[in-house]
Amino acid sequence: MSAQPDHTPAAPYAPAPGAPAELLAQLRADRRAAQWVPAFERDWAKALDDARHTFSLTPLHEVVRTWQLRVAAAPDVDAYLDSGRDESAFVDLDDVLGGRP
Repeated sequence: MSAQPDHTPAAPYAPAPGAPAELLAQLRADRRAAQWVPAFERDWAKALDDARHTFSLTPLHEVVRTWQLRVAAAPDVDAYLDSGRDESAFVDLDDVLGGRP
């Protein structure tokens, strides 16, 4: 009998090595750049500090994943707001994207 599992566990999300730079370039080209670039840089700096203390790249991967989802959801949010169903209150990102792992 083998002590090896009979299934392969799912690998955690790991973005491509150039993903943060590509994402930042995409954010800088967006019409929301004035708000998004400083927010991304703040999130990235905090994740980098967390990664230094934990010796784990997970915080950095989470920042990239979260911002990729924000960018991907932006056209849908714009379409909703342009539909005349504008809500002046904010929408929590976790409600839109689901809870974080």
